[in-house]
Amino acid sequence: MKTAQDFIVEIPVLKKSDQITRARQILRDGRFREVYITDGKKTLLGYIDLTDGLRVTATKSNVTVEGFVRDAPTANPEDSIEQVAKTMRSFHTDSAAVVDPTRHIRGGVLLSDLFPVIISRNELHGTVASRMNQNVVAANPADELQKIQSLIIGSGFTAFPVINRKRLVGIISRRDLIRTRWAQSAVAHHAHTTIEDVMTHDVVTIAPDEPVRYAAEQLVKHDVSRLPVLEGDTLVGIVDRHDILAALA
Repeated sequence: MKTAQDFIVEIPVLKKSDQITRARQILRDGRFREVYITDGKKTLLGYIDLTDGLRVTATKSNVTVEGFVRDAPTANPEDSIEQVAKTMRSFHTDSAAVVDPTRHIRGGVLLSDLFPVIISRNELHGTVASRMNQNVVAANPADELQKIQSLIIGSGFTAFPVINRKRLVGIISRRDLIRTRWAQSAVAHHAHTTIEDVMTHDVVTIAPDEPVRYAAEQLVKHDVSRLPVLEGDTLVGIVDRHDILAALA
């Protein structure tokens, strides 16, 4: 049986005295959505994520990560990958820190690595409609970056479908804002910049009556973390990896 040990990767680790701009650089340039925070002896203190990286818009800042640290999801090396994924679901993160009994961090596991294996060896029940989140907040391509960044920070949502004249035209995520190097400068200087040039235009969608397994396969095939759900041309929900894992037998 596959365990956390089989999927450990080296993960970014910072000290609580490190600057938030350093965390933002790691999150922008890597595949990670969380950075783990340790003391001087690599004992786990918590984590910060992409949303925290958006909270300080200045390109240079003395603000440290200490004020943003939250309790982190952890796993033991011998934990099954299903158990690790369950822990991630409870924290709604995309990774978990692998620690020893003294909370010394040994590495991490990523949901994107576990997900294909989990869905390949487990039954998934229900339709997309039974698992999707119907509480979807949509954006407009003419919305300014400041507005969408404030929504991400204030709402807890990590991405917003973009609707123009009742049709889905894209999706904007916190990853898009972090990775677009000029976006933070635009927000900091209150530039009149819209999300149209930052959003992802090519969006993979799914219908509400499709089986959950098909949704899982599409997430893996296209290497995305969520799918807008369309009934005809109407946006009716969104389904992500955590929603899919809730359908495990």
